[in-house]
Amino acid sequence: MKPNGVKMNKPFIFLCPEITRANALTLMDWLEDEGVTRYLSDSRHVSRFIEQVIDRVQLPILTHLFNQGGRFFMAYDRHDVPVGFVRLVKKGSDCEMVLVIGNRDNWGRKLGASAIREGMKLAFFDMRAEKLIAKIHPDNARSLKAFLRSGFLLESETPTMKSFVMNSDRYLRFLRESPAAHASDITITEIDKARLKNLVEFGEGPDIFELEHEIERAIVVDPRQVAGDVVTMNSKALLEVDDEEVEVALVYPEDADDRAEKLSVCSGIGTAILGYKEGDAFSWRIPNRTCHIRIRKVLYQPEAAGDFHL
Repeated sequence: MKPNGVKMNKPFIFLCPEITRANALTLMDWLEDEGVTRYLSDSRHVSRFIEQVIDRVQLPILTHLFNQGGRFFMAYDRHDVPVGFVRLVKKGSDCEMVLVIGNRDNWGRKLGASAIREGMKLAFFDMRAEKLIAKIHPDNARSLKAFLRSGFLLESETPTMKSFVMNSDRYLRFLRESPAAHASDITITEIDKARLKNLVEFGEGPDIFELEHEIERAIVVDPRQVAGDVVTMNSKALLEVDDEEVEVALVYPEDADDRAEKLSVCSGIGTAILGYKEGDAFSWRIPNRTCHIRIRKVLYQPEAAGDFHL
């Protein structure tokens, strides 16, 4: 058995939709490196576009300009350092992913595979794509390996391009059978899953797709068989969040009350802790930063107490 904290050292990427002026300058630096741009089909166009944006637009936030014709995300590591970018372009029910890990120092850290994972989550759960496509130069060995490891299949090839695909059904299977390196298994009960799926179906908010992702990857068990140290709905737990201890209850949105530390399962840390067990430690992105969470103790769990009506 590996110690529970080991996941904290695994590759972790978060894709941030907000693009700042500082991000644009970082992108310019990356795109001046021929090693980075060598296999990027539209690198000259991208460089010219960014240069024009920086010269003409004196705004601190440039998100709307980068999202013309697709969605652009900066990729951050667990230390909140930008390490690359992902672009998702939806055409009909298909979506194409372009991925770059920028600084050569970051190559070989498996950050590409983590960025692909996050890109798939957005494409299938947020953008509702039926099929995700990646077009890769045959000589780009790192990208080829990363996409194959992430479950993509070769669909077609020419001397200058290999086209890989992942469809939504295959992705859901892959999600359950091949967990991400940085993520521990999570467990939810059949009753919680049914209620949460209903919540997702009618839910609103920019991060509801994160909850759907967690539901779909979870191991589902009978409420009477869930281990007593798992955070289920309406559980109370002692957490360590960035070295600060906090006692919380995980509740449905209508019962949420920040002052009473009742966290909605649709909120950042609420979604994060669902299904984890005592001792688990992991990273999770909340607005503007990555936080590091450890489940210190489950203080109350409805199933363990026999409160199956909750």
